[in-house]
Amino acid sequence: MMWKKSPPHTPEALLHSALSVTARLFPSHLGPLPAPLGSFRSPLPAPLGSFRHLSAPRQRRSALSGTSRLFSAPLGPSPGNDGRRGGAGPGRAMAPPPPPQPLPPGLSLGRTLGKEKFHKSQHWGFCNNVAMLVGEDKPGIGGEPLPGQKLKPKYSVFPAGMGSDAPAWVAFDKQVLSFDAYVEEEVPDKNQELYRIRHCKIYFYLEDDTIQVIEPRVKNSGIVQGTIVRRHRIPLPPPNEDEYYTIHHFNINTEVIFYAQRYKITDCDQFTKNFLRKMGVRLNPPASRPDDPYTKERQKILDSMNPLRPYERIDTLKQFLEHDGHVLRFFCVWDDPESMFHDPRELVLHYYLSDDTIDMKEITPANSGRDAVPLFLRRDKLPKYAPTGLYQPGTITARTVLNVFGNLVGNRGRYILDNRKTGAVHQEFYRDSDLKIGEVINVWGRKILLCDCDEFTKDYYRTKYGIEDFTPVAYKTPPPPKPEKTFPPYTGFGSEEDSLCSCKGLLPKPPQKDFKKFLEKDRSGLESNILRFLAKFVMDSPVDKDRKFIICYFLSDDTISVYEYTQRNSGILGGKFLERGRIKKPGQELFKSEPSEYFKAQDLFVGARVCFHGHNFLLVDADEYTINYMEKHANEFSVADTGFILKKLKDIAEPRSREIRQVFAATDPEHTKVIAYEPFRNLIVSITDGAFSEHEIMTIGRYYGVKEEYETDLHLLLAVAQEQLKKNSFEDFGQLSAVFVYNDREKCGVLPYQMCRTICKSFKLPLADDLLEAVLTVFEDDNKQVEYKKFLDGLNWRENQIPAFQTIRLPLKNEDDWNGQPPSLPFKKIKYLPLLDDLFGKEE
Repeated sequence: MMWKKSPPHTPEALLHSALSVTARLFPSHLGPLPAPLGSFRSPLPAPLGSFRHLSAPRQRRSALSGTSRLFSAPLGPSPGNDGRRGGAGPGRAMAPPPPPQPLPPGLSLGRTLGKEKFHKSQHWGFCNNVAMLVGEDKPGIGGEPLPGQKLKPKYSVFPAGMGSDAPAWVAFDKQVLSFDAYVEEEVPDKNQELYRIRHCKIYFYLEDDTIQVIEPRVKNSGIVQGTIVRRHRIPLPPPNEDEYYTIHHFNINTEVIFYAQRYKITDCDQFTKNFLRKMGVRLNPPASRPDDPYTKERQKILDSMNPLRPYERIDTLKQFLEHDGHVLRFFCVWDDPESMFHDPRELVLHYYLSDDTIDMKEITPANSGRDAVPLFLRRDKLPKYAPTGLYQPGTITARTVLNVFGNLVGNRGRYILDNRKTGAVHQEFYRDSDLKIGEVINVWGRKILLCDCDEFTKDYYRTKYGIEDFTPVAYKTPPPPKPEKTFPPYTGFGSEEDSLCSCKGLLPKPPQKDFKKFLEKDRSGLESNILRFLAKFVMDSPVDKDRKFIICYFLSDDTISVYEYTQRNSGILGGKFLERGRIKKPGQELFKSEPSEYFKAQDLFVGARVCFHGHNFLLVDADEYTINYMEKHANEFSVADTGFILKKLKDIAEPRSREIRQVFAATDPEHTKVIAYEPFRNLIVSITDGAFSEHEIMTIGRYYGVKEEYETDLHLLLAVAQEQLKKNSFEDFGQLSAVFVYNDREKCGVLPYQMCRTICKSFKLPLADDLLEAVLTVFEDDNKQVEYKKFLDGLNWRENQIPAFQTIRLPLKNEDDWNGQPPSLPFKKIKYLPLLDDLFGKEE
């Protein structure tokens, strides 16, 4: 057996040989081999042992050196360069690369080297349980076409760079190309026409290459029109019936064939022209559209025809569609002269704009003695001059008919419409232009006066006729004033409200309380809605002048209760002095019809004098909640309204502005710009001559006062918090600590203030809001972060219990001398310069 000669060793063959050897020796660098070793076949089979020379070191090095120049991936250190990658060491020139070596005999480069896709298409399948070829148009391995196969595009191929990279059904959604075309159709069975020209529209949908052909409908055409070809993809005519029409098959002045029907494209719309130009299509000039000869001939016949009788068209549909449901309404009055008492009768006139008809309805007052009828005038057109007499039936008609032949021809008459309306009865009816306010209309002999109209009618006449004057006509005498309802005086039995309710009806009902006010002003959390004042007796008795009282005003029901301080060795029993209830103001008559006046919240303020059941009290102080509540609701309490008080003080002190500035400056000899509250109060009293109450002076002092800051006693604060937790038996410090640690994701030992507060609220920590906020604020660092470990250790009364503490009592003011003593304030100094600037402006 003789072997054939190997192919010549060309440079390409040498390169392929080097790649094949490298792929076998270093599979990790060049990737997995796509085909087994046996796939590298030569044109002739090689004998066994023909690959033995590959193991020679010299030839392996030459193959590797040739491959390393082609691929950037390193193949390992070369011998002789001290283990360094590269060809030359320091101080040595790089050696020239060796020439490429030829392919070994019997080897060739694999065609699949470097490919990544090796999927196969399904070409064979079953149809009716018969194996056959089902994928003729499918590509080969990796999506490449088979030998001799020409892949056909499925949809229109748009030029690169046009539109977006989205698919066609997304990029060209709702975009349609429109072409004007016509088709010539033979008519073999008619002598009047040999062929027919049918004009149509061709729509090409860019999103999926579907085509639709529509023929516009022509009246009395006698042929089926509309959609000729429904929307779908249309194949090309033979011999290319396996392909479909795309955008490249359309142009002006060309022909397309849809299912053996030839369509001549004559023109297209502007959008289609712009799109085709962007596609690079050179548009042909538009072609003329021929006319259908039969249609043209028939139109000539129709134009030459004259009607044998005069047609008369009365169109009322447009008026009905435009004004259906639109009704004008006028309020009228009719003075019936035949009535016994000559009382005016009220009517409502409705004018229907849809058909110019009128109806009227009478407004029958209660107990009028008249029968209530549905309508005063039924709906119909209202003639202006009525009644004019009686006419025979059929005299008044919408049309006039003439008998042109009579009964001479076969006892048959011929009737046509008389456009001259000979013998017709002409009547004038009321229109919307005849109706206006103040006009008198004739309603079958009755004189009706139009007095007023509704808003829709005014808008209608204002829009259509430009009328702006709609002054109503007074036709009613003003009703007499209702007699004032008087109530008998109070009898003394029960409360005044209860006695008044028994006079308002036969069935007495209990007096209704202001339930809304009760819900708004009832106690809710820390909002007690109770105003507390400190008071004393106004009398000269040495025993009673030292008695002190607390007056509580309940905002929920305007009741007042009075309590007395218990003083040792005073000889007077303290406690409840006055039961809770509403208190009448003094000086009112007891048995009267008008309701009595009671004390309100606005009557109570610091410095006020009140009389409760004969006891005169002077209000000398109020708690902080009362003062804050009155300042928060300054619109209800004028004594706490800073703006009102400053305006009042400005009116009094403005004439003496320079003198007042000098007095304030003399009070501050050291020019500290602040003065004590007591000299400030004395100055205000001297300026106003006693016109200001103590509460008004206190409001100004609080507004311009310098508040003192107190350092928080941490030991006292934690002791109070532990006491509350202990009373409420809160011991879940372990779980609370676990939640804090869980939320500390960075394990830094601190958490934001708001997060710590939220965690405490989620555990329902039994601490008041202000106390919890104060404790959290104490353990904040410079970055407003709470050190939660110290916070929990301070609250843990089980492990870190703070010893019992004594209640710290603040020094009370001198309660022995109440006259002229200022009330307790959270500040001691007043900034008087801002006050003077607000009163008299800044001094130049």
